Amino acid sequence: MLELQDVSTFIRRKPIVMHATFDISPGQIVGLIGPNGAGKTTIMKTILGLTKFTGTIRINQMLVTENNHSALTHVGALIEHPAIYPFLTGRQNLTLYSHDQTDLMQLVTQLELTPYIDRPAKDYSLGMKQKLGIAIALLNQPQLVILDEPMNGLDIEATILVRNLIKQHAAQGTTFLISSHILSELQKIMTRIILVNNGQIIINQPIITFNQLHQTQYRLLTNDPSRTITALQNAQVAFTVDAPYLIIKQADRINSQKILRQDDLYLTELTPVETSFEKLIVTILENQRGLHHEN
Repeated sequence: MLELQDVSTFIRRKPIVMHATFDISPGQIVGLIGPNGAGKTTIMKTILGLTKFTGTIRINQMLVTENNHSALTHVGALIEHPAIYPFLTGRQNLTLYSHDQTDLMQLVTQLELTPYIDRPAKDYSLGMKQKLGIAIALLNQPQLVILDEPMNGLDIEATILVRNLIKQHAAQGTTFLISSHILSELQKIMTRIILVNNGQIIINQPIITFNQLHQTQYRLLTNDPSRTITALQNAQVAFTVDAPYLIIKQADRINSQKILRQDDLYLTELTPVETSFEKLIVTILENQRGLHHEN
């Protein structure tokens, strides 16, 4: 559905995105994440042909170029701020973009816009404008939807509505590329993760693969921590020290227990260490910065 090959974007000759390469299949929900200034919004704008770039972008096998946007016919987008005319009502804003009145009214119902759909958009709260912008992006049953911070300004009920709507459309084959700082929400729906830092893609994996590679860790304590360190080192089992505990990966849990028995050591505690998705991403970024400084 979407393919980027060696895409670089420069703004005033400054490189913002460098050699981005990835592809997204129909029905995937891809989380595009990274710190502020990493290049997420620029990648989205570049896909939409809004910035100059080098490399190749294809949507449904059709090339996107600076002068040819025909590939974007079946693409919906919400980038930075909803494209809303403030003196038109919500319904009038939707009608400007809509090709199907039935589809329009279905989105109004699904996003619970009915109570204020005929009020001027200038009177909308941030959350109301955001939901209207999402409705505009989902109009006309797009094949690809690009959403930049879609949960911005939404309360809990609206967030759940949007989350369910995204999953529903994805189940019907719509592809989503979503950027959000609310990682806990993105984690609930994304099927693939693309992590960007300093304009470069550092992780591009199905979320299942990502979770397997960053497995649950275990906090290990024995009757003799000093001898335990020696035993694990001799067996080349990776660990970190969080005194008085040793931290090992899930994959090493069974092997470590065998090693301890062989050295007449016994466990006094073996408990999983819960790491939030946010913490995991922060750790990866910190490690990447460390490698960058070393080089």
